Amino acid sequence: MAERNEKILEISGLKKTFGGKTALEAINFDVSRGEFLSVLGPSGCGKTTLLRIIAGLSEADEGKILKKGEDITFLPASKRNIGVVFQNYALFENMTALENVRYALKIRKEKKALSKIQAMEMLERMGLKEHADKKPAELSGGQQQRVAIARTLVLSPDIILFDEPMSALDVATRLSLRREIREIRKEFGTTMIYVTHDQEEAFAMSDRVMVMREAHIVQLDRPEVIVNSPADEYVKSFVVDNLRAKIDSLSKYAGGVKDDKDGE
Repeated sequence: MAERNEKILEISGLKKTFGGKTALEAINFDVSRGEFLSVLGPSGCGKTTLLRIIAGLSEADEGKILKKGEDITFLPASKRNIGVVFQNYALFENMTALENVRYALKIRKEKKALSKIQAMEMLERMGLKEHADKKPAELSGGQQQRVAIARTLVLSPDIILFDEPMSALDVATRLSLRREIREIRKEFGTTMIYVTHDQEEAFAMSDRVMVMREAHIVQLDRPEVIVNSPADEYVKSFVVDNLRAKIDSLSKYAGGVKDDKDGE
C-alpha cells in the first residue's frame, strides 16, 4: 500500500486553453505512491485534458509536473514511464492479443529478447491465455480492455492513467474488470489515476476522489469526507445526491426481492 507521505506525482499551477476556451485553470494536487485517485466530473470539465497532459500527449500552457521529484513538464511521453489505458482500447487491429502486448516490449531494446515470454505471462495474468492468438475483432469489449491493460502493465509503469476505460462495457463486465483493477493494484502496487463520470465507480474504487467542474478542482478528498462534507452545492448535487439516488433505487429493489421471498 502507498506510503502516504511519499509523493510520486506533483502538479502545480497547470493551465490549458483551446481557442480561447479554458480547459484547465490553476490545477494543483499531488498523488502518493500506490494511491488510487479518481478524477470525477461531467463531460467537458477538463478531466481528460488533465490526463493527456500528465501522460505527455498534450502540453500545458502554464504549470509544472514533477514525477518522483523530477520535472517532466516537457519530457516526451515515451520517456515518462506512465502508462495509459484508453476508453477505445487503442489496439492494433491487424495484430493478435499476444502481438499487441509484445509490441510494447519489442520497441524497448532491453526487453526485446524476452518479449514473447513476458507478454504471454501478462496475458495469462489477465485470464487471456487461450485468446492469445485472436485479433481484437474476435474478442469481446471486456477482453479487449484486458489486453490493453496487459499491454500497459507489461512495461512496469510508475503510474497508470485510465481514461474512462469501462464506459463502453456492459454492467457485468464493468464489475468484473473493476475487481480485476483492484487486484492488479494490490499485486503490483502501481499508482493509478482513473478518469470517470460515474460517481459510484469512483467511490467504489478510490483512496481519494477529485471532483472537477468547468476546468477547476472543486473538492479533493477521501470518499467518506466528500459524502459527509461536500464542499458546495455542486458537489452535493453531482456527487452525493446521485450516489444516494442509486443507493435508494438498489434498496427498494432489494426490499422488493425480500418481500417476495417472505410471501412465498
